Amino acid sequence: MSHRLRRTVATTAVVALLPALAACGGEESPGAAPSSSAGSADASATPELSGTVTLVTHDSFALSEGVLESFEEETGLTVEQVAAGDAGTLVNQLVLTADSPLGDVVYGVDNTFASRAVEADVFEPYTPADLDPSATGLVDPALEGLTPIDKGDVCLNVDTTWFEAEGVEPPSTLEDLTDPAYEDLTVVTNPATSSPGFAFLLATVDAFGEDGWQQYWADLSDNGLKVTDGWSDAYYVDFSGAGEGGERPIVLSYATSPAFTVTEDGSESTTEALLDTCFRQVEYAGVLAGTDNPDGARALVDFLASAEVQADIPANMYMYPADDTVELPAEWEQFAPLAEEPFDVAPDEIAAHRDEWIEQWTATVIG
Repeated sequence: MSHRLRRTVATTAVVALLPALAACGGEESPGAAPSSSAGSADASATPELSGTVTLVTHDSFALSEGVLESFEEETGLTVEQVAAGDAGTLVNQLVLTADSPLGDVVYGVDNTFASRAVEADVFEPYTPADLDPSATGLVDPALEGLTPIDKGDVCLNVDTTWFEAEGVEPPSTLEDLTDPAYEDLTVVTNPATSSPGFAFLLATVDAFGEDGWQQYWADLSDNGLKVTDGWSDAYYVDFSGAGEGGERPIVLSYATSPAFTVTEDGSESTTEALLDTCFRQVEYAGVLAGTDNPDGARALVDFLASAEVQADIPANMYMYPADDTVELPAEWEQFAPLAEEPFDVAPDEIAAHRDEWIEQWTATVIG
């Protein structure tokens, strides 16, 4: 494929909306698990499935042709899809329409925005019965009732070819980016308009603490930082490693990005993710409170967490499946490893400070 990475990165301004509020299916049929009173699947009964299930997603949702169709054939359900924007816009829309939900199931709410939706009672808690422990471990207690579907690391990427040609050692840490040797070389996305941008802001909050992250961004800005609204502009317009004329060899992207800049002989990648700069992003599916088709909605969540869909995620959404037992593309082990110790901020901390941190970042970097 050409290097068309996932685009949960925002191209729609979330900041304008913020004040208004960013192989576990087993052998059973996806429809074989209605919710118990505790909100998890009960395999002792099989509901009669019928009708339409509306799946609300961010704009980057993609599965191989025939995957959703196989679910429809097996269950007798019809799946309609509604794309609501990037991850931040999606959550805002869910909150604003909580009393009259946009659909029955949502996919694409991530751990940087999910707490807002949980606080607004957007979801009916539900967990498939047979999630692998590697997937259940991705649900923070504050987000209980959501089902992890995929994960990935938001990281800085470097154009290794550029650095080799210039005879400059590439950076490896967040602190390196403030070195004058890297002046005017970095482009990132705005956390008010981009979910990866917000994830990167959270990485710096964890790295430098409440008393240090703003100064870090001030130093980064003074070193010639460029900020764009969305990932596409940062990667394809400004990043030199995309092969489209960009002039900056350091970009905010994903740890999986180098798997899509591999040379024709497959021996190496022309870009590299800086794994000491990453924030772990997890995307969830959930049953929307007020759904008109609760049994169908739960069946669809089961399917999104199933082996079939989990195995399809890397090639189409360029994220890791939530289930660690699912086989990955061969080149990912070499070119797209996850960070061993990504930065992390708890969902309740994100919920408490999201707007404040974005306002402070904007004052520091944009002015």
